[in-house]
Amino acid sequence: MDVLRPTLIKIGGRIYRKNLIQEQAYQHEEEEEDFCAGPGDCTDEPCDAFVVEETEKGFQCRVEVPSPLYKYIIGKKGETKKRLETETRTSISIPKPGVEGEIVITGQHRSGVISARTRIDVLLDSFRKKQPFTHFLSFALNQPAIQEKFLQFKEEVLEKCSKDHGVSSSLFQNPAKLHLTLGTLVLLNEQEIQKACDLLQRCKEDFVDQIAGGKPLTVEVAGVEYMNDDPAMTDVLYAKVHMKDGSDRLQVMADQLVERFVASGLMLKEWDRVKLHATVMNTLFRKDPSAEERNNTMTGKSSSKERESFNGRNILKLFENFYFGEVQLDSVHLSQRFSSDASGYYATSGQLAFS
Repeated sequence: MDVLRPTLIKIGGRIYRKNLIQEQAYQHEEEEEDFCAGPGDCTDEPCDAFVVEETEKGFQCRVEVPSPLYKYIIGKKGETKKRLETETRTSISIPKPGVEGEIVITGQHRSGVISARTRIDVLLDSFRKKQPFTHFLSFALNQPAIQEKFLQFKEEVLEKCSKDHGVSSSLFQNPAKLHLTLGTLVLLNEQEIQKACDLLQRCKEDFVDQIAGGKPLTVEVAGVEYMNDDPAMTDVLYAKVHMKDGSDRLQVMADQLVERFVASGLMLKEWDRVKLHATVMNTLFRKDPSAEERNNTMTGKSSSKERESFNGRNILKLFENFYFGEVQLDSVHLSQRFSSDASGYYATSGQLAFS
């Protein structure tokens, strides 16, 4: 399926894009091209998700696009842009590389402008999903007492299990970066970062203050678990967390935050519920101590063929109930990937304080 020409289905007065579960290339598909001959023939219909303005010369539509995505609209040697303009009979104006601004679509026919905008949206959505994430929502667990217990855990594991296959000091998390990841985001310019920060504050007003009651959440970090089917082939070992009072308030807050961010389009839905976990050992750290995985790797499947698993059987047996300590959670961070602040934790682009 050509991402520039998705199959559109009209249901209940709205237009939906049909996504194929599995795509296979057949010879006759290359021969039977069904391109749009002109604006009048286009199947793209008006959508209430964007505004088309009438001008003296026809119609125009503006779309905010982060500058790193311009290249996907332009294409190699400008081919994608030219093709869009030819098929929809429009003119597409794109800011200079690195300059944040709006893409402006103009044309004599409203249907052509709508068609071009729809196809650009589909194209951007496809390529945005392929971008590495830039930020993530997190609870910081790097309080001094927790760091001290973590270093004790690391020392004892290396003392008792260093002879087990794959176990080495390079697997361990940086104690200053201990955290819970709620979900990952792709934020490609300052406007998108600000949008995420604004949403955090609305979450605070809408439900976080009510859940937390204006006080920190007291959480205990205790016990370890692995994220794949075979403990002898472990890629991620994590510490478990739970509310000290036995309630589910932390889980409820995490789930509602992710639900709100998914609904806004800033985050992709990966799980029905957030898997609250604090990574303590990860095979990604062998080559990149600053690595941070997407939540969808929690199935235990390797994201790289070069990843070397370790035998975690003895660690799980000896440290099944290891107590990392108690921590007061009083804020949610919009953390920047591959960064550090003065404390050694991830640099924060925004923060939601609930105490």
